[in-house]
Amino acid sequence: MAETEEKTDTVSTEEQQEQQEQQQQEPFLETDSSSSGPGDSQPAARAESTEPRAAAAVSLTLTPDQFKRRKFFVLRPGSLNQALKDIEALVDKEVDGSVHSIWLMAEVDHWNNEKERIVLITENSLLVCKYDFVMFNCDQVQRIPLNFVDRISHGAFAFPKHSLIQRDGEGLRVFWDRLREPSFISRWNPFAIDFPFVTFTNHPVRNVNDTLAALCDIEKFREQLKDAALRAHSIKPVPGKANGVLVLNQPLFIEAYVGLMSFLGNQNKLGYCMARGNIGF
Repeated sequence: MAETEEKTDTVSTEEQQEQQEQQQQEPFLETDSSSSGPGDSQPAARAESTEPRAAAAVSLTLTPDQFKRRKFFVLRPGSLNQALKDIEALVDKEVDGSVHSIWLMAEVDHWNNEKERIVLITENSLLVCKYDFVMFNCDQVQRIPLNFVDRISHGAFAFPKHSLIQRDGEGLRVFWDRLREPSFISRWNPFAIDFPFVTFTNHPVRNVNDTLAALCDIEKFREQLKDAALRAHSIKPVPGKANGVLVLNQPLFIEAYVGLMSFLGNQNKLGYCMARGNIGF
């Protein structure tokens, strides 16, 4: 009998030990099963991490020219529409009449400096506006009566024989007093504005989309300007002045030789409203 009792005691103790070992192993099994959860969700996390990489890859496909054009403030949403509203509000209905068309151009002065301009062809006037796209303010308006316009020249730019300056592309020059020549002081003064002509060329953002391409079309601008000037001549002729507009295809001469200031200004687009980057120390 004593031997049977000892055997039952040993069996019971062995069962208790096995139960304890099972209880000790169960937490490890639970942790293993729980640890497999994140392993299952890991591919999803990787899939999410690939989305921003794809977006970054799309943004890096921009060419250097497209990246530079994005810096122009005229391309920011609502900037151009606000500028057109502000400039149309400055039109004098009694003097200028109704607005026929609006254009985005670049003016080239007598020292080959480019300047961003918004040009309006109205019933009686040609308005050349300097607009600040940063502060949304029109800083300057040059009013040219259309009945005084007597010549429109278009063609490539030309410089003196020994000049160090070169300019690609073509432009348009509007004359309104063919008998008056610029003085010597005016030709050598970079800030002179008393010239009897104004020169335009294509704006750098003309190839961004179709809307800007139509707004910067210098050939259509020339045609509409010619038609508006002929109408103004017929309605209000100038006494002692030959009526009509002469359109010539000839080089646009700019009497500039060294052009260091224009080179630095045009290369850095100082005549345009655009982002210049952060300036700090």
